[in-house]
Amino acid sequence: MTDLSILFVDDEAHLRRAAEQTFDLADLGCEVFDDPETALTRITRSFRGILVTDIRMPGMDGTELMRRALEIDPELPIILVTGHGDVELAVTCMKNGAYDFIKKPYDPHSLVDCARRALEKRELILENRALCVATDGGDLISSQLTGRSAAINELRTQLRAIAHTDADLLIHGETGTGKERAARTLHEASARSGGTFVHVNCAALPADMIESELFGHVAGAFSGAMRDRYGKFEHAHRGILCLDEIDSLPQALQAKLLQALQNKQITRLGSNDVIPTDFRIIAIAKTDLKAAVAEGLFRADLLYRLNVVTLRMPTLAERREDIPALFTTLLNETHARYKREIPPTPTAMLQALTGREWEGNIRELRNAAERVYLGLEGAENPIDEHADSLAARMAKTERALISAALSANAGSVKETCDALQIPRKTLYDKMKKYRLERTDFT
Repeated sequence: MTDLSILFVDDEAHLRRAAEQTFDLADLGCEVFDDPETALTRITRSFRGILVTDIRMPGMDGTELMRRALEIDPELPIILVTGHGDVELAVTCMKNGAYDFIKKPYDPHSLVDCARRALEKRELILENRALCVATDGGDLISSQLTGRSAAINELRTQLRAIAHTDADLLIHGETGTGKERAARTLHEASARSGGTFVHVNCAALPADMIESELFGHVAGAFSGAMRDRYGKFEHAHRGILCLDEIDSLPQALQAKLLQALQNKQITRLGSNDVIPTDFRIIAIAKTDLKAAVAEGLFRADLLYRLNVVTLRMPTLAERREDIPALFTTLLNETHARYKREIPPTPTAMLQALTGREWEGNIRELRNAAERVYLGLEGAENPIDEHADSLAARMAKTERALISAALSANAGSVKETCDALQIPRKTLYDKMKKYRLERTDFT
């Protein structure tokens, strides 16, 4: 297990030093962090290691760190370090996916033994995943982006084609379509999987802190800058920097970002020293950047630099046949967190899910899966198990298409026939069937 690593997170410096020495004497690799956000950047589905974290910390506490880590990989072993008064909370966390907990003050040998067991479990998990890929004839991309629709097949083909290149990438699509998941999957399938995946939500960063967050700063660069700080570009060295909601990036920083992409080097805020970096960029946008360029909100040269390759995430409406399998997968992911019995999913329920409109796409479907898992579906936003039959849904779709064509052509039968490419008699028959009057559209 010498190549497996332990991420140890605690806000107290003396405990970090003690843990580092303890694991070093046990010949176990260890990285210590006082900042949970930084530790999160080290975690991927292919991360060869475990997480050990204190529960009580300022800012993001251990329970929130656990929740976010399990969102990245529901099978990541997490050990919680707890005070006497937090034992009950730790037990609850174990029900929600934690591997184990250890009480302060702990014996170093107990900590090492617990970590060794967790590392052995992690090694088995990673070996099992590799074996599943080999025996199923599948690959990592297929296992992360499930489905059999033409839209998802095309997306997987594109990801495979660019995974082992260093081409920068722009991913765009509606809210909840899985843009970040596609970015993380590309990282895990790429030659940079051993490096760090650094995710930055540009819209969530305060405007006056974005430059410091991305490029870092030196002590004295601004009021409150007491020490040098690495930026996200440096954290992503030999890995991937994912700039989410890049359409929210202030124009003042777009020129500096373009320069960093072109030269592969950055300058920390308040410094003149140039720092070479090795990173790959994945940009994520939820709006049309070409439209933003036309409106003067986004630099055209930055767009051309980012979209060496452009991927569009399909909506659930474009891949309805994938919804039953996706729902089952999301139920299993929920089970990995809560460890309760997975409820049955009747065929009628899956049919109802397939026929529903999912404006929030996969994110909304995930929420529905969690409600079903927890037994809450029915009290809130119930699933209709008496949904229309396939024939009824097809009829609704056909009626809507004919209505739209009549409306677009101001009720003209000839132009509507041309638009729908059907004979006049067929159109009249269907208008009669669906009780559509031409005069309603003139």
